[in-house]
Amino acid sequence: MPEASTEQSLQDLIDGLPSLVEYFSHDTRAPSFKSAGAAAAALTPPAYSNWRDEQRAWSETAVLFQQTHNMPELFLEGPDALRLLERLGVNTFANFTTDRAKQFVTCTPNGHIIGDSIVYRHGEQSFELVSGMPGLDWVHYHAETGGYDVKVVRDNQSTDNPSGRRVRFRFQLDGPHAGAIFAAAVDGEPPAIPFFRTATVSIAGKQVLVLRHGMAGYKGVELSGAFEDHDEVRAALITAGAGYGLVPAGTQAYYSTPMSSGWMPYPVPGIFTGQELRGFREWLPSTSWEARIQLAGSFRSPDIEDYYATPYDLGYERMVKFDHDFIGREALEKIRPEDRRTKRTLVWNRDDVVRVFASQFGDGPRYKAIELPVSHYGWNQFDVVRNASGRQAGVSCHAGYNDGRLLSLAMLDLGNAEIGTELVLTWGEPDGGSRKPQVEKHEQTEIRVVVAPAPFTGTVQRMRRADLDDKA
Repeated sequence: MPEASTEQSLQDLIDGLPSLVEYFSHDTRAPSFKSAGAAAAALTPPAYSNWRDEQRAWSETAVLFQQTHNMPELFLEGPDALRLLERLGVNTFANFTTDRAKQFVTCTPNGHIIGDSIVYRHGEQSFELVSGMPGLDWVHYHAETGGYDVKVVRDNQSTDNPSGRRVRFRFQLDGPHAGAIFAAAVDGEPPAIPFFRTATVSIAGKQVLVLRHGMAGYKGVELSGAFEDHDEVRAALITAGAGYGLVPAGTQAYYSTPMSSGWMPYPVPGIFTGQELRGFREWLPSTSWEARIQLAGSFRSPDIEDYYATPYDLGYERMVKFDHDFIGREALEKIRPEDRRTKRTLVWNRDDVVRVFASQFGDGPRYKAIELPVSHYGWNQFDVVRNASGRQAGVSCHAGYNDGRLLSLAMLDLGNAEIGTELVLTWGEPDGGSRKPQVEKHEQTEIRVVVAPAPFTGTVQRMRRADLDDKA
């Protein structure tokens, strides 16, 4: 959150716009790190070698993702820090010991998701929240305005960070050989760390916090520590991985991981409507992340609320625990199972994908080009998905290439989410495109898709069902 100034608030921006959806669809540049162009590439390259080998490494050998610069962070310290998190998070905190981390999910009073992040507990009164800018803003807002005895320190992604440095470095080590590389890199005997638990180790003589967390479904770890130790720890990991085929990966491969892991990052925060959220919108500046979201795809509604999601829509139903009083609890309790959407993977028809690529040659018609490895061209993206009767079955969001297939993550209505169901996705924007500079003039087309599980990768599915300490 920038320091207080005379600039407009998000509410001022909304009040001055004839249509918020039109603004987000045509006139914003996505706030994500990967949309920062040359500034992001100077910090983390699109690829260290090429994205295809880097992507393949997380399923064949091992990969080292650079996460130091792209993830915003928020630190909480004080007697009321846990009480603040309990009030805002749908998660239970009854078991939140200092050797655990959680995927922290926040909602509006109406049950619409604001954002999710990873929260670490460093001590009885000390917490660190990683990624999920709207959720971090929501926590910061309540810390400042809710009468909590808590200190907040913000550390935004490097492209939005005037300090020129981060508080902590962050790496993700993943793939079949991740466990062996981690063991080789640690000074001394490596600890056994259950899934989503933490431990502190020494690497190259530097203190490193380890979270057992694998996006590819193996014994992956997220490693963080003091920013000034970045170079020494990274070099030690590269050296330890030399005999195991460790491949450093850039942003192209990194941003294609949701197609494997099934995580649907950065949903549209449900904060743009409702009088009860006006104070938050007045607190947010018109330059905030929330003010710069970008809508893309074939789905178009004049009502911004049609882009909102609940935790259930994103597959977080197991995280919602009604053992404490949190903002959004009453609304979530009222949502019937039959009214929830289901998160699924859509496997795109190969022939239809090839047809879109072939349309780029010759006289046309030209369909919206499919980029690889990340194929969605907005942040956030919503493509219409219909069933055999022509009725809308849901929306497809993050899309991209993984293991020889085009996949996307979707939120599907009840009755259309059964595994193996054949649906049709509308690819491309209405009216020949939009004013977004990355969207060329094109025609819409249809792509056949088949419903599959999310996460799509079998190893990730198994990881989610059980602790992998006894598995490879």
